[in-house]
This record gives sequence, structure tokens and C-alpha cells, in this order.
Amino acid sequence: MFSAFKRSLPQISIFHRPSSPPSVSALRLLQSALSSPYPPTNPSSPPLSFNLEVIDSKPPTSDQLSTILAYSSSQSSNLSTFLSSHPTAPSPSQPKSAREIVQLGIENPNVLKWPIVVDWTGGRASIGDVEGVKGILEAIRKERDGEAKGDEEHSPKGWFS
Repeated sequence: MFSAFKRSLPQISIFHRPSSPPSVSALRLLQSALSSPYPPTNPSSPPLSFNLEVIDSKPPTSDQLSTILAYSSSQSSNLSTFLSSHPTAPSPSQPKSAREIVQLGIENPNVLKWPIVVDWTGGRASIGDVEGVKGILEAIRKERDGEAKGDEEHSPKGWFS
């Protein structure tokens, strides 16, 4: 009866760096998912529905970084996850806080892995990885198509069931 209340459009943010090829690919993938059939292999599928926020060349805030780190499916859940190992990025000393990462990103954006893509509604994140963005989109598609396993947690408990 009230299932419409629990369904809202996913809120996706991409912290984008136009000079980063993975970031450009991820942005193109997200925009395509909004405007073309998704998955692209099934032309009869509708596009995905989500709100996309593009933040150009600006790192997340320290609070956002902490949340993104918690959402990240990366094996290593530490602040170095956000740092690039690209040869053009200077090797800074290991940051000890999210604030230090933000400051490094402001001073030299090449230090960060781009893109940083976050599904704030679904609690998913991808840092510097286009495959991770595909995983976020696939999770949204599964929710759209009713294949997601998350619906059980919203079912009534107790004498309502």
C-alpha cells in the first residue's frame, strides 16, 4: 500500500575530472544510461531513472569522503584508496585524515583517483574505476526490474506479515 513512499530516485554524484580518461568514460556511461536503453544490449529496455550531479574538478568534502569510504566495495578501506598511483601524480606523504585528502585534492587534483562516483541512495561507491560505475548502474537496473534482493528488508514484520 505504501510502497511508493519507499521508492525514490537514486541520487548519483560524479566527482569528475575532464582530463582523466576514466572519468570521461564514466560520465559518458552515466549520461548514456539516462538517455538510452539500459542495458544497451537490450534495445527494448527503458533508460534508467536517477538524478545525476556532476561536480567538475572538485574533490568531495571530508564528510563526503568518509561516507564514500564506507560505501566503497574496495578491499582496502583506508584513505589511500582515493590517491592516484599515476606517474604524473606527485607522491605525497600518507594523509592521516579525510581533511588532508581534500586539501591535497584542492592543491593538486592529479593526486586523486578520478572519477569518484557515489550512489547516495543505494550506499554504493566507485573510486577511479569505470567497472565499479557499471556495477552501480547494474544495481539500479536490478532494482528497476524487480531483481534486487533488498525488497525483503522493507516487508512488514510481526503480525502484519
